[in-house]
Amino acid sequence: MWLPKHVVVTRSAAERSHAARIVARCEAAGVTDIDFLRSDRITGLRGEDERATYVRAKSTLAVVVSPPSKRKLQPIPPSADWRLDLAEGCPAHCQYCYLAGSLSGPPVTRVYADLDDILAGMDAYVGRGGVTSGTAARAHEGTTFEASCYTDPLGIEHVTGSLAAAVAHVGTHDFGDRVQLRATTKFGAVEPLLGLPHGGRTRIRASVNAAGVAGRFEGGTDPVAARLAGLGRLARAGYPVGLTIAPIMPVPGWREEYGALLDAAAAELDAVPGLDLTVECITHRFTPGSREVLTGWYPRTKLEMDPEQRSRKFGKYGSVKYVYRREEMQELRAWFGSALERRLPAARVLYWT
Repeated sequence: MWLPKHVVVTRSAAERSHAARIVARCEAAGVTDIDFLRSDRITGLRGEDERATYVRAKSTLAVVVSPPSKRKLQPIPPSADWRLDLAEGCPAHCQYCYLAGSLSGPPVTRVYADLDDILAGMDAYVGRGGVTSGTAARAHEGTTFEASCYTDPLGIEHVTGSLAAAVAHVGTHDFGDRVQLRATTKFGAVEPLLGLPHGGRTRIRASVNAAGVAGRFEGGTDPVAARLAGLGRLARAGYPVGLTIAPIMPVPGWREEYGALLDAAAAELDAVPGLDLTVECITHRFTPGSREVLTGWYPRTKLEMDPEQRSRKFGKYGSVKYVYRREEMQELRAWFGSALERRLPAARVLYWT
């Protein structure tokens, strides 16, 4: 599991009880470089060049107070009604990282010390969503809160405790309506979650991929087999679970590799009583900004990011992302639809994108 080499605590964060718990966890794990800052500005992350800055930031955990904009929750289609950020940044080294180009500055992992305020603010959003709670197709999921948009909460759980606190809060709090917390992870260390009073209100999804993708582009993560084993343990502990197959790439032999992945998932989840399983399928895409950042972080990457091989997709504000061409996308979608129905017939496919 990832262990930060450096921990910095901002002045405002140091006043919060959750910050003290995070510091205690880091100390117990053997972290000795813990710095209490005199202000709320994080410094000391820049290195001599972009690579040195990346290495320094990726080895740093910053304990901060979330900005007001984070506590004003935003929709996050097609995943959930609302984005609930417990942290921002991820210690893994995925060469296709979705955070590249989305977050400004060095890629430091920031964990929010004002966790109690963040969780207390959920009540105001219950019943007001438009992705699940406000739709006929997914209303049964209730008001959904996505905790892994800008981080992998399980990957840092051993030094934060934030995900377990969120699971217990959602599992025991009276929201007055159906609510679901959602998180996805590339890690398998689920032990802190197994005995929690989750009440069936948290769905943990394993982010998984074909061997040729995971082994080549997902540095600093657990092997897919470990992620699936963790998912099986959660399912047997009564959690609703899911597979986030992402980012899907038509690498050589992709049908065989993704078929083997689905077979492994089916074997792990076989005979789980009352299995509640969803699947989300996300194909690889990138933006001009993310491509520039990623090639700076990983200058020798073999990840295909050639705009000439892609179709352009425009967002509602004119933003551009590059996706697979229509024929390729149709082939992928048709294969996955058939393969999922055959190999995981009990699963509900929530969306394809």
